[in-house]
Amino acid sequence: MDKPRALISVWEKKGIIEFANSLSNMGWIIVSTGGTSRKLRESGIEVTDVSEITNHPEILDGRVKTLHPAIHGGILARRGNDDDMKILNELKYGTIDLVCVNLYPFENVASQKPPVSDEILIEMIDIGGPTMIRSAAKNNKDVIIATHQSQYDIIIQELIKSNGKPSGIDISMKKKLALEAFQSTAAYDIVVSNELENRFINPLTPRKIQITSEVGKKLRYGENPHQPASFYPSNTIESTGLAATLQHGGKELSFNNYLDLDGALRIARGLLIDMDEEYSHGCVIIKHTNPCGVAIDKYQSKAWKNALSSDPESAFGCVIAFTSLVEKETAELIGDHFFECIIAPGFDEAALDILSTKKNRRMLTIKDLSVRKEELRIRQIDGGWVAQVQGPPNIDWPNVQCVTKRSTNETEILLAKFGCTVLSEVKSNSIALVSKTDTGMATVGIGPGQTSRVEAVHIAARRAGPQATESMMISDAFFPFRDGIEAANKIGVKAIIQPGGSIRDQEVIDAADEYGMSMLFTNKRLFLH
Repeated sequence: MDKPRALISVWEKKGIIEFANSLSNMGWIIVSTGGTSRKLRESGIEVTDVSEITNHPEILDGRVKTLHPAIHGGILARRGNDDDMKILNELKYGTIDLVCVNLYPFENVASQKPPVSDEILIEMIDIGGPTMIRSAAKNNKDVIIATHQSQYDIIIQELIKSNGKPSGIDISMKKKLALEAFQSTAAYDIVVSNELENRFINPLTPRKIQITSEVGKKLRYGENPHQPASFYPSNTIESTGLAATLQHGGKELSFNNYLDLDGALRIARGLLIDMDEEYSHGCVIIKHTNPCGVAIDKYQSKAWKNALSSDPESAFGCVIAFTSLVEKETAELIGDHFFECIIAPGFDEAALDILSTKKNRRMLTIKDLSVRKEELRIRQIDGGWVAQVQGPPNIDWPNVQCVTKRSTNETEILLAKFGCTVLSEVKSNSIALVSKTDTGMATVGIGPGQTSRVEAVHIAARRAGPQATESMMISDAFFPFRDGIEAANKIGVKAIIQPGGSIRDQEVIDAADEYGMSMLFTNKRLFLH
């Protein structure tokens, strides 16, 4: 057959009329199915139905239409293989030189609320589409494969250069399109597999880790300048989290920026769980993925001041997160403080102007700063991956046990909740000292990531200085010895929150009673490795 043929069968039809019309104008024969065929005909494009090629009607409500040798033989036949072409001619099957297919919207339907039934969802599992895509991608030397609207113009421009001849397109472009095609079907299969696993089995952790992403965005470098790095947005219907931010000014984000922003967001989302009208503003200051200061307050400006005062030295070159729109007064207080990034639900116009006076600062608006929920977190290790469900502390506060003679009041319980939210995102072993302020709550000293728990107490104490007096000490795990309690007493701590569970718990309780402290056992360890 002299004229090249294009098989077009798409669910998402944006841009398809223009694409098919361009092909038709270059002398291509357009072969199509179902709704795509009708739409192209309505626009005045001459179309040959697939059933005319196969001499077989669509059956099973359209479940079977392109699964036929006349289609796949035409796609898979190797033009340079005499035997392939001889068989094709004997069967009177023509070649198919371009396949344009996108798939049923399985993920869109799976995300509907309330959830659709299994029967409805299963009908959204595409069979013929992935098969045609894979066939065309396999035979990429001879067949052009288009799987996304963004490719249409590029393909047409290349065909124009080759006078409409598919053989004139550079093989490197065909390979690139084939790679994108295989990646699209792989991602589709992963989405189907993960959704059906959740519906059919619903395990606490998945049987297999199967993830997919959007195309990676190259970063300036990794944790160090000699390491190449990229950011890969989640392959979801709508961008979320750091993939959905709008950056205002400054240079591109770095690998370390992303990690610090992620840590800041996890704490900020955790704060939203217990925040109410009384404490409507939260501020998180992060350095090297550890918080150096966190505060909630009636006033945003005070939340910033109190978070900063927890460890102003470490906050040099920090990443900052706010739980509310950044106000002009807060921006004025930040002034010339050196920070890398600020992320918030928005920025007052005057605040953005003030913060933008230094060119390297990056302000990011995040559209979905919602309350933190449990999620699967995956980490690669040598030889595989580990995964766990991770979220806010989820401590059963009504059943938390006061184990000392001195009891705790309601205000101290609120302070303990705040402190545990912060500490759950500090590298273990860790200690946080927190205090009630005149209009809110704040950390006054944090001791992160130590091999010795008592050393974490000493670090938190040094950073708190005189602010440690009358503070509450939060520990992410039990105290194995009474030395941590003795160190806390020396700096004026009056209440201690810890999981309990040590064989020496009674020694620790006795020490707290000796120093007139209150102590709560939460029965919830908060390690973060």
